[in-house]
Amino acid sequence: MEKDSEEYAKARSEVHQRSAERLLQLCCVNGGVFIKVGQHVGALDYLLPEEYVHTLRVLHSKAPASPLHSILQVLREDLGQDPAEVFSDFSEHPIGAASLAQVHRATLRATGETVAVKVQHPSVLGNSMVDMATMELLVNIVAKVFPEFSLMWLAEETKRNLPLELDFVNEAHNTERVRRMFAHFPWLEVPEIHWDLTTRRVMTMQFCDGGQVNDKAYLKEHGISATEVSDQLGQLYSEMIFVQGYVHCDPHPGNLLVRQGSRGPTLVLLDHGLYTELTDQFRLQYANLWLALIRRDLDSLELWGSQMGVPGELHKILSCIVSGRSWKSITRGIDRQKQTKAEGTEIKEFASQHFSLISQILGMVPRQMLLIFKTNDLLRGIEANLGTRGAARSFITMSRCCVRAVYEDQLKHCASWWCRLMVTMRACFAQSAITAYQTFLWLRTRPLVGRMLGGSNLS
Repeated sequence: MEKDSEEYAKARSEVHQRSAERLLQLCCVNGGVFIKVGQHVGALDYLLPEEYVHTLRVLHSKAPASPLHSILQVLREDLGQDPAEVFSDFSEHPIGAASLAQVHRATLRATGETVAVKVQHPSVLGNSMVDMATMELLVNIVAKVFPEFSLMWLAEETKRNLPLELDFVNEAHNTERVRRMFAHFPWLEVPEIHWDLTTRRVMTMQFCDGGQVNDKAYLKEHGISATEVSDQLGQLYSEMIFVQGYVHCDPHPGNLLVRQGSRGPTLVLLDHGLYTELTDQFRLQYANLWLALIRRDLDSLELWGSQMGVPGELHKILSCIVSGRSWKSITRGIDRQKQTKAEGTEIKEFASQHFSLISQILGMVPRQMLLIFKTNDLLRGIEANLGTRGAARSFITMSRCCVRAVYEDQLKHCASWWCRLMVTMRACFAQSAITAYQTFLWLRTRPLVGRMLGGSNLS
């Protein structure tokens, strides 16, 4: 069978699909850590063959729940009293179930406040070390039998992050830190923590209402602009990644709620168990890589790809992974046109055909980048669902944050007032250029000016 033939492609797809279904069954049967890894795989759109991503994505919304009696037992053990003494009402069924925990709606007996109570599945903590050892063994076997498929990075990342995700006190501290860090965004809501009812396995927090961010019917019913929601997401994550270097790494739709506020949409950010803290070196390299992508600076793309551990021609594949676009679109300008269905299909076919090469690159890049890839793909999935994927204005916020990160770092290294003046002037010029481009895009949306300048698909 010829590798380039349709028959070979069909056979390869069938093998991937069978393997994906078996992996899904393995995750569901074993639960806990296995579901967490399955969710990670299901988020890696454009990185792994479509069959795996499509099949395992169901785990984001259909993780199995623990029975109520076992959840109440965890509450008794961790809170040191009967749940009925703490809560006047506690929902029989969870309002959300994930790989490591589930969330119930409850009412505090003392104050009457409605709260959300996150409770860890009883068996997860005890089984986690055995599950991780089993997973490492399986990944090692795969690496020996199929050396071209390097998946050790997946096992290593899960092993490193799992203890943090299993500690709800750590998650509560993350929650408080993020609420302080982004308090300047009036449209962002992060739940407040009830510390007296929070332990390593139980977290009690403010109940935040809203619909899932990708629920287009909910957005339409409540008069919420999908464009505004997408802009808020872009603004939040651009500042997280490029400016603060502190990134929420699980932005699937169940963790992002939205409701109509008095001044537009209010975005609710939930589930703060998994964060990655970027080093300044990585944050600046990544910002420069994105600036090169937006500016179509192919020489700088190769330079920053090499700086991040991916040398030579492989930097082109890295650029495609980072941007979620084809190399052809990158050379033409990813800020100039939205991604088409044909381009999306092309990227997925490339990922399927070059799975081993992509796995090799994932083993080369800094470990911080792996969670960024997952985050990027989850956000792209939301944008695609909202119909805002690839809009030029999304690159404007990102460009501003990248420019801010790069020039703020340069200012730190200035030893004279002249250096600070020159850096400040270059930063102002760069931001002014972005503003000019933003104005140009706005003008093209005006009927008269748009006809004078010609049609556009940039907005």
